[in-house]
Amino acid sequence: MKKLYLVLLLTLFSSLFTNDIFAQCEDITVDSLTNPGPFDVATLTEADGIRNGPDYFGATIYYPTNATPPFASIAIVPGFTALPSSVEEWGPFYASHGIVTIIIGTNSIYDFPEARAIALIDALETIKQENSRATSPLEGALNLDQLAVSGWSMGGGGAQRAAVLDNTIAGVVALCPYLTNPQLTHQSPVLIFSGENDNVAPPSQHADIHYDITPITTDKLLFEIANGNHSVANTPNGGGGSVGKIALTWLKLYVEENDCYCPLLTDELLVNPPAASKVEQDFECELLGVNSQELAIGFYPNPTKGIVNLEILEDVQFKLISPLGQDLLRGNLSGDNKQIDLSPFPSGMYFLNIEGQTIKLVKHN
Repeated sequence: MKKLYLVLLLTLFSSLFTNDIFAQCEDITVDSLTNPGPFDVATLTEADGIRNGPDYFGATIYYPTNATPPFASIAIVPGFTALPSSVEEWGPFYASHGIVTIIIGTNSIYDFPEARAIALIDALETIKQENSRATSPLEGALNLDQLAVSGWSMGGGGAQRAAVLDNTIAGVVALCPYLTNPQLTHQSPVLIFSGENDNVAPPSQHADIHYDITPITTDKLLFEIANGNHSVANTPNGGGGSVGKIALTWLKLYVEENDCYCPLLTDELLVNPPAASKVEQDFECELLGVNSQELAIGFYPNPTKGIVNLEILEDVQFKLISPLGQDLLRGNLSGDNKQIDLSPFPSGMYFLNIEGQTIKLVKHN
C-alpha cells in the first residue's frame, strides 16, 4: 500500500517537480552573467598563510565571502614575460560568481608552456591544501572534483598541457594560447579564445591548430574575437563582455556541471555572436529537466532529517544538486536498499537527479 501511495503522490506532483526544475534555471540568464557578479570578494596571499608552491612564484586567491559552498576553483597563469597583473581582472570576476580563483606568477617570466602547465598543477595543490588548512576561510568549502585551469598566451598553452598532465582537471579556458608542436590528447572540456588580428599567436598557427588536434571525444569550443589582438581575452570585458560571459558559462556548465547554463551557449551566446569572427564548436550538453520516459520513483520521508529511502525497480545513477546548481554528490543506487543521506548537508532544499528525472528534497533539523 505504501508503494502505491508513493507512486500516486509522485504522479500527482510531477508537474510541480517539473516547475521546480525550470524555476531553478529561471534566474540563470545572459543578463545574470554580470561583471561583477552577485557575491562579495576577498583575497588571500602567502602573508595570510596560503602555501608557497615551489613551481610558481607568488599567488593571490580570490574567493566569495557570502556565497554557499562548496565552490569550484580555477588556477590562472600569465604569459611569456608577463606578470599576474596582466590577467588579474579574472580573479574578482570569477569569485563574484562563486568560483574560487588563484592567480599565480612564474618562477621565471621566461618560462615556456610546459613549465607553466606544471605551475598551474602546483597552484591547484595550493587550492587543495586551503580546503584542509585549519585557519583558512576556505576550509571544507571547496569541491576538489571541480578544479579548472586557465592562462594567457604561453600560459594558455600551459593550461591545455596541464589537462594532458593531470586528467583530474575538470575544465580549461585558454586565452589567446601560444603553443607550438602541441600534443593535446585529454578529456577536459576546453574553451579557446583567439584574436582575429593576433600577431603574436596568430590563430592559424596556434588556436586553430589546438582546436583541431584536441580529440573529437573532448567537448571543445573555439571563439575567435573579431579585430581582437593578443590581449583581447585578458579580461572578462574582452569582445564587448562576451569573453567573460562565455568563459563563465563554460565553467558553470562543465566544471560545476550545472546544465542550466547549456541553453545560454547553444541558444544565445553562440548564435550569430556580433563579437566573433569565427566560432568552431564540438560539444554536447542538455538542459536540466525531466526525462520523457520517466521512471516510477517512490521516496520517503520528505522532508527528512537525513536518510531518504528510494523505491526504484532499476539500478540507476544519481546526482544531488544544491539550489545554486552545484553538484554535491553523485553515485549509483543498486539493490533493494536504495538510500540518499542528506545528513552531511545543511537544512534546505535540494534537487535529486536520477536518470534525467529531478526530485525536490527538503532537509530539516
